[in-house]
Amino acid sequence: MAIFDNLAKAAKDFFVESDGPADAAAPPPQPRPLPGAAPAAGPAASAPAAGAPLPAFGPPTAPAATQPEQRHTDHINGLLAGNGKDFAAYCKMVRSMAASGLAGPVLYQTAFHAFAAVTGLSVPELLASADQFERTLQADRNKVLERHREKLGDIKIPNTRPSVIVQLLAQEQKLQADLAELTRQLEAKGQELQTTQQQLGEERQKAQTALASYELANASAAADLHAHFQAAQSFLLTLPVK
Repeated sequence: MAIFDNLAKAAKDFFVESDGPADAAAPPPQPRPLPGAAPAAGPAASAPAAGAPLPAFGPPTAPAATQPEQRHTDHINGLLAGNGKDFAAYCKMVRSMAASGLAGPVLYQTAFHAFAAVTGLSVPELLASADQFERTLQADRNKVLERHREKLGDIKIPNTRPSVIVQLLAQEQKLQADLAELTRQLEAKGQELQTTQQQLGEERQKAQTALASYELANASAAADLHAHFQAAQSFLLTLPVK
């Protein structure tokens, strides 16, 4: 980018002259405005640092990401590659000249004059190129967001294979249904077990009650029989034998 650095230095010497100490206290001369452009109303914002993306063309920052992945950066750079005679190339020239110390209107106007001398683009054509890049980025973002919603299962795009998330969602729903069915069966078996245990307790109680009743009857009969046996033995054995 040596040629751009030389252009920047030459443009800086042209717009900001330095003849001596007296000029140091004088206010810097106002840059020449572009044809048809309104004069600047006040101090302009400083230009982005060299190598940094311009705010209007930076990729949308994901809420949880601190910096974009390289594959996403490469994809965005591919969208902004252009043909070397568009707004993306102009931005590269702006960044290069910003590294030489230019800023504000001087930076952008000097870069435009140098860029127009090479490409022949006018201001409307350059701004139209910027608008086209913005539309390209927005269209690509809409496509990515649609695909993202499809991946999450929010929408279904015809003739597309279900994403891993959609497949896992279907598997999760099936497992939840299976678990609900197993839970229902477990509750039914638990109720059946409780009923069986209750019936078992009742039958055991009946058996114990019947055994106790039998024992009473048996003991009563045995006692009565034994009493009569003893009485008969005592009284009958004393009778004379015929």
